[in-house]
Amino acid sequence: MRYNLGDVITTKKKHVCGNDQWMIERIGAEVKVKCTKCGREIMMMKMEFDKRIKSIVQNEKHITT
Repeated sequence: MRYNLGDVITTKKKHVCGNDQWMIERIGAEVKVKCTKCGREIMMMKMEFDKRIKSIVQNEKHITT
């Protein structure tokens, strides 16, 4: 799945706060994501992260400010 910095993704399982949407903040060997509801930040290996993604909700490219 293709994703970039600033994209909002949906995960297969919900976070303990009840939200399943995360914003991508860093991409490398590990991916850093931030919960869009409570602000919790986590890092995980890219292969593990790819398995947890359900869909990309919002792309950074399509946002106009």
